[in-house]
Amino acid sequence: MTPAFAASVLLLLFTLGYSGLCAVSPFGNCRKCNGWGFAMKTDRKGRMKRGKDCRRCKATGKRIRVGRHLYNLWARTYRAGTTD
Repeated sequence: MTPAFAASVLLLLFTLGYSGLCAVSPFGNCRKCNGWGFAMKTDRKGRMKRGKDCRRCKATGKRIRVGRHLYNLWARTYRAGTTD
């Protein structure tokens, strides 16, 4: 098996796996708050305490995956182009 063929097969498997992940679970954890929906901070005694709501995910703790976002853009463009 040539290296180019192996690389293309690996790329195909990665693409199919990621598209399957986006179809099954379109939302992932927010990278800023790690899926908590808020920041953690410490009080003066060093104990963990809830901080402000995360502005990136609007306190949901979830974000849309890049692949799902691209699919949504494609589907929206396709629907807009096929309507009369």
